[in-house]
Parts: sequence; structure tokens; C-alpha cells
Amino acid sequence: MNIGSIPKKWARLTPNNEAVIDASTGQRITYADFDYLIRKLANGLLDLGLDKGDRVAILSQNSIENIATFYACGRAGLIAQPMNWRLSTPELLRIIGNGTPKVLISGDALADEKALLKQQDTPIQYWFEFGPLGNGSFERLIESSSDCEPINSDHIDGDDPFFILYTGGTTGESKGALHSHKSVWYGMLNQTVAERIVPSDVYMLTGQMFHIPVVLAMNYQAHGCPLVLMNFEPTLALELISNEKVSAFLGVTTMLNWMMAVEDFDNYDLSSLRNIQYGGGPMPSRVIAEALDAFPCTLIQGYGQTEGTTMTFLSQEDHIRAIRDGHRTERLRSCGREGFVTSVKVVDKDGNLVPKDGKTPGEIIVKSPANMLGYFQRPDLTSETIREGWMWTGDIATWDEDSYCFIVDRAKDMIISGGENIYSVQVEEAIAKNDAVLEVAVVGIPDDEWGESVKAFVVLKPGRSASSAEIIQTAKENLASYQKPRSVEFVDELPKAPTGKILKRELRNK
Repeated sequence: MNIGSIPKKWARLTPNNEAVIDASTGQRITYADFDYLIRKLANGLLDLGLDKGDRVAILSQNSIENIATFYACGRAGLIAQPMNWRLSTPELLRIIGNGTPKVLISGDALADEKALLKQQDTPIQYWFEFGPLGNGSFERLIESSSDCEPINSDHIDGDDPFFILYTGGTTGESKGALHSHKSVWYGMLNQTVAERIVPSDVYMLTGQMFHIPVVLAMNYQAHGCPLVLMNFEPTLALELISNEKVSAFLGVTTMLNWMMAVEDFDNYDLSSLRNIQYGGGPMPSRVIAEALDAFPCTLIQGYGQTEGTTMTFLSQEDHIRAIRDGHRTERLRSCGREGFVTSVKVVDKDGNLVPKDGKTPGEIIVKSPANMLGYFQRPDLTSETIREGWMWTGDIATWDEDSYCFIVDRAKDMIISGGENIYSVQVEEAIAKNDAVLEVAVVGIPDDEWGESVKAFVVLKPGRSASSAEIIQTAKENLASYQKPRSVEFVDELPKAPTGKILKRELRNK
């Protein structure tokens, strides 16, 4: 079992079929040429002296070279370490410090970010850059390497690590979810059953490859389907669906809202669409109903985490029945039931099942071969999260008599806005850099466009003043733009328990 060999199969079966279409560059590549690129890149990395299990960092927007690097690492027995290029340099350095990659491959669009990293003391020994405005180093690596099958490819076991995806790394705890070839394969199996993939599908990747949707993209290629890559823009997405006859994609609340708001939306030919999966955060039932009306296809919801890929699904039929029966505010609020290869429980703090009454909250725990191996270089965090084979998600939910789960809170106070994970502690730390702030608490609030948006509750120091704009600007100076609060409320005090812990549930209900 080697995920890196997926293109190899289709280079043999359908060599002239298109493997990847890169909307940013206009480049199109067949499976034969794609597999040739992967073999050359895998051998080039091995020629550097890399050993099995060494990490290769990727700093790139969606591109053919980006996904080829994933496959090349898998084929060579290396571990891909994609990084969120939207993060600040200090945040990227924390991730590099955790993964200790020997190689960094970057796109020319991120040359400035790479230059800042090169000024720092890192374990990276080799820097390669691709693209027409790049320095040609990536292209030279490819040109000088063999196109033979990499020597390690037949010796990769399903339990060998394949990639590290980072869930955070912004609060001093770099949490890299380490996945094996096997866990990725079973995550793909869950998706195949839920999405009902067929070889005639054309998949459009709207999210970035440093997130778990990269697994969804690989899954369609495992079926020999073409993959359309883009860096999301709503009009472009509609044009690609029309021109490339896209049949499936994953869209978060923000993406679907923006697409439906495009002028002349009704004039785009979307007839090729078969199914849209949505996820990455709460989707208001109103938006779900609008999407079902606007797009000529079925919808499914997938609830997952970087640690466990997609774990539960609200099926196509669930959506149809909910609309037909008028239960929009009930079943459409659910994230569905456990996936094909996944077992899900909702339990109390001692691991006992909570009643399936739709009212009693508990934590979602998951047992699945699709779960991560653990947090890279963090056995302490791994042991807290994976206990006796069950992964504790930190998400609080109820479930009903039919085992449909309804998330009601996040134990770890994570906010999901526009498909991006935002940790409240990180935002609070950034806002606290304003010396007029005495105390601050950050929560996620429902947002029809973003799924959730960040709201900050701020207590000012006696005799000091600050405006909402100043608080947001302080956050913006210390965070990626998408992490800043969208609203600020000044309060005299924060609600607290006797222990002194801030009661964020009360803030959410304000």
C-alpha cells in the first residue's frame, strides 16, 4: 500500500487521460507525464541523500508541483510536510522546528516568505523553488534525476508515515497530525462510499493542500479521475465547473455563499455537477436550503478533523428528506452518522455512552483505521488524544435515537471560519498585546457567510480607552488576516466560574 503509486496505476491504464489541470497556470498534464514527473522528483530527493522517513516541507499554493511532491514523497518513503503559507514567519518556524525537514520546496509566488525563512536558523539543508519566476532550482533537480522507478517504492508498508498536516502550531504547541499510507487509504475509502465516486467524475479542489481536503483530491485520482486545481475565487470556480465539466467539489459555507452571489450565477452551465460536499465548520440550514435550490446536484456534509479525516456524513438522502419533510432546523443541524470504516460514540468524561436523547451532551470519540498515527514528536499530546484505540475529538455533541450527531460546542474552543481553524487562545494572546487591554476572551459566533466569525470580548484597564478598530488592528498586526476578530464588544467584566475560568458559553449566548 503506497499512496504515491496512485498515478502509476493510471499511467499504465489510461496514460493519455488528463491527471491534473492547473487553473492558475493553464497547465494540463496527462497521467503518463504526471507519473514521469513524480518518478523524477522522487529520485531527485533520494539523490540528495535523504533516508526513509525524512521530511520534505512544502510551501506552495495549489499546483501540479505541489501535489506531485506529495506523491513523490510517498513513492520514495519520505514524509511530506505541507505548511500553511498564510501563517506568519514565526508560526512557520515553529512548524519547521517540529517537523525538522531537510528539504523545502516552494512556489515562486511565495518567494518572499521563503526568503524570510532562509534568514533564520533552520534544519533545512536544501531549498528548491519552482515556477516561471523562480530560480530554476526545482527544474534543475528534475532534469538531473533518473526516471526509473524509485528504489524504495516496493518497500513502503501501509503503516509507514506518509504526511504531517498541522492543526495549529501557533500557541507554542505545534500539533502535526502524522498519517500513514494506511490511514490515508482508509480515509479515502470512507469518502468513496459517501461521495459515491465513479471513474467519469471530474474533481475540483477548492481548498488548500496543507489541509485534509488533499486526501479527497487524491481519492478521485485513485479512481483515475482528472483533478482540477485552483486557488479559490468564486467566479473562477463557476467558470471551471462549466468549462471542465466538474462533477464534484468540497465547499465551505463561505465558498458556496460567494459562488451563489456571483452576478449572473444562473447563466453558468453547472449541469455537470453530481455532488457537492460541504464541511469545515457549521453551515446554517438556510444556506443549505439555498444551495440545494441553486446547484443542480445533491449535497452531503462531512464532519472531520485533521487527525481523523472525515468521520461522519450527513448523506444525500438525509438532505432530501430534511427539506421534503420540513425538518430544516432539526436533521440539517446534524453532522450525520459514522462513516463506512469509522465507529463513533458520544461519551461522558469517563467514557460512558450518553443517552441518545438529542439533549445530553458528551464528547465525540472515534475509532477508525483512518485516524492519525499520533502527533509528530508529541507523545504526550498523543496519549491525551488517543486512548485505548479511541480518538477523543474535543467536540461536544448530542446524538439522537438514530445515532445522528449534533455538535453543540468545542471543548478546545476552536473556531472554524471559512474552513480555517482558529484557536481562541492565539487570538486572545494577540489582542492582549494592546496595552489598554486588561482581559480578553474570544469566541466563535454564527455567521451566515463564514460559518463562524471571531468575536472578542474586551475588558479595558481602568482609565484607558480603545476603539474596536484599534483592537482589530492589534490582532491583525500579530496574526494572519483571517484570524483577526470581526467584531469587538467592550464589557466591564468577563463571566467566570469560582475557579476563575472564563465561562465562554455565557459569552456565546450574549
